[in-house]
Amino acid sequence: MAHDNNNLSKGIMLGFLAGGALGAILALLYAPKSGKEFRADIKHKADDYLDEAEKYLAEAKDKAKDLINEGRKKSEKIITDAKSKSDEIMKDAEKIFHDAKSKTTEAYQHGKEKVESESSKIKESVKAGIDAYKEAKKS
Repeated sequence: MAHDNNNLSKGIMLGFLAGGALGAILALLYAPKSGKEFRADIKHKADDYLDEAEKYLAEAKDKAKDLINEGRKKSEKIITDAKSKSDEIMKDAEKIFHDAKSKTTEAYQHGKEKVESESSKIKESVKAGIDAYKEAKKS
């Protein structure tokens, strides 16, 4: 959209310059002046238009520099934001990994203790059964 406005303003400016130049030439052609005066007027008007064109070009350069600097600032901000977001994501991923590792370790320890406890109960039951069998056989 800004590009269309820029082209439109350039077109309008060029139209004004061309119209002004044509008007000045026509005015000089129809004015009753001598050749020397006429050439001096043409030279003067050409210098005026050249000065205006140089001013327009200088303004265009300044605007272009401003746009480039603004674009550079925006891209640097985007890059900084992206780096910040990626750092946050990495920290979140490390936290999730650490939490998962901690929970897995806890579950493993709990399971191990449960297996050891049940194993101990089974051993005691088997031993009690063997002892009961031996007692029953003796009697």
